[in-house]
Amino acid sequence: MSNSSRIRTDELLTLLFKARSLEQFLQRSESAYLTLSFGAYLRAWCAQCGKVPEQIIRRANLEKSYGHQLFKDKRNPSRDTVLQLAFAMEADLSQTQEMLKVARRSPLYPRVKRDAVLIYCLHNRVSLVDTQIILQDLGLPLLGGRDK
Repeated sequence: MSNSSRIRTDELLTLLFKARSLEQFLQRSESAYLTLSFGAYLRAWCAQCGKVPEQIIRRANLEKSYGHQLFKDKRNPSRDTVLQLAFAMEADLSQTQEMLKVARRSPLYPRVKRDAVLIYCLHNRVSLVDTQIILQDLGLPLLGGRDK
C-alpha cells in the first residue's frame, strides 16, 4: 500500500554517499520518499478490506471524533494509536511496520520487552483486548495508556 518506490533503504543510503551533491541525490531519488499521508493510508486500507472507518475506530478503542480526525489527516497519531489501529485492522507484523513507517513512528523492535510482546501478539493474531491483558499481566504499559 506504500507509494514509495521499491528501492531498498541500504541502496538509497549508498546512493546518498556516492552522490556528487545533495541536490543531485534528491532529484534522482525523489520517487523513493514516503509521500502518502497516514489518513490516506487508512482510507486505502479500509477500501481494500471493505471496512468503514467507524468499524476500525471502534475496534481500536479510540474516541470517535479523534479517530475520524486521523482518517481525515487532521491529527497525527502517536505510536500507540498506530498500533491500536493495526490490531483493529488485523494487520500482520509487516503491515504494522509499514503503518508505523507511513505515520513516521519508530518500528517495533524485538529487543524492547513491550515491543517483543506486541510482535508476538501481531504474529499470532491475538486480539487487541487479549494483547492488553497480556501487557497488564506482565506489568507493561497498555496501548493507549498514559504510562508509556
